[in-house]
Parts: sequence; C-alpha cells; structure tokens
Amino acid sequence: MADTKERVIKIIADHLGQDASNITETTDIANDLGADSLDLADLIITFEEEFNINIDESEAQNLTTVGDVIKQVDKAIGGQ
Repeated sequence: MADTKERVIKIIADHLGQDASNITETTDIANDLGADSLDLADLIITFEEEFNINIDESEAQNLTTVGDVIKQVDKAIGGQ
C-alpha cells in the first residue's frame, strides 16, 4: 500500500530527523539512519499508535529495513 509506505517513511524521517526523500524500502533503520534500540522501541510504539495495530516483540526484532516495517504494518492491518 502506497499510503502505508508514505506514512511509515514520514514517521521514521520525523522521528530520526532525516529527509524523507532519502529513505527507501531498502534503507536500514539502524545502520543507515543511526537509530539505536531506544529509537527503534519508540518507532514501534508510534507505528502501533498511528496504524492502530499491535506488533509483537518477536516480530519487532526482525524489523531492520523500512521495507520490513511496511510489510509488517500491512500484514497487521490486513489481519484486523
């Protein structure tokens, strides 16, 4: 979903102070954008609130790229 992609990228860009135009689905949130474990935890909470979903801790640990997040959010939305 394009809307999900745009919203996820905007959330990540805003949270990490990055330019959204430099973020793609292959962008690694930690390695490319410098997010630490606290940033990642905050992002997960933000995604859960923004999309009204729940992301299990085990699933959250596998979210390394922006594309991973988009797929997980779409999966969670579809599962509701």
